[in-house]
Amino acid sequence: MHPVLRLFIHQYLAVVAVALAPVVLATFVTVPINLGGNPGEPRVAAMAVERHLT
Repeated sequence: MHPVLRLFIHQYLAVVAVALAPVVLATFVTVPINLGGNPGEPRVAAMAVERHLT
């Protein structure tokens, strides 16, 4: 592989990784908060107060 191409691919993947890091972090922090627990955990069958976004 040409050295310039190798450098380009390395820099490109580094930028992609740095750009995706906040997205992944935000997803793994906010999804459990919005669901009220981690995905896969058992949920309470009925909530006392219905929540909605209006």
